[in-house]
Amino acid sequence: MDYEYDYNDFPLAYLITLRCYGTWLHGDKKSAVDRHGYNAYGASRRDTNLKLENMMREEMKQKTFIFSDSQRKVVEEAIAEVCQYREYDLKAINIRSNHVHAVISAQVKPELIIDAFKSYTTRNLRRNFMIGKDTKIWARGRSRRYLWKPRHVALAIEYVLYGQGDIIADLNFD
Repeated sequence: MDYEYDYNDFPLAYLITLRCYGTWLHGDKKSAVDRHGYNAYGASRRDTNLKLENMMREEMKQKTFIFSDSQRKVVEEAIAEVCQYREYDLKAINIRSNHVHAVISAQVKPELIIDAFKSYTTRNLRRNFMIGKDTKIWARGRSRRYLWKPRHVALAIEYVLYGQGDIIADLNFD
């Protein structure tokens, strides 16, 4: 029997998180993940490791970057500009002092969206003389969740707009 189903190359939306430089170091109390098996679904997170955290801090090339209120406004405007120009559907955004959350619908891979967010925001902050030409704003890497069901999109939007805290770990995307 041949079953017909709706196959999509892209999810309904992505939950994207970008962290500022130096705000989440491996080994810290937030239990960072890494590329060595700790970031697999269902795997335990890395334990707090003060030695590793201190080593990561010593390797930093500048101080931790934290957004001011005026910088947060420029970042939000830059992300909205990316979405308008590239015709992405910006469903929710929350610019925090040390990270950004956004829910975006687009028919492209999330890495392209994230790279555009990072470049537009950095460029606009420099244009407004809010950072120096060598200031590193963003941490390496990115976090993106694929949201395949309308319920997942609604939960992500609710989290971004109203649930800044540990609630994201409790969201059940099944």
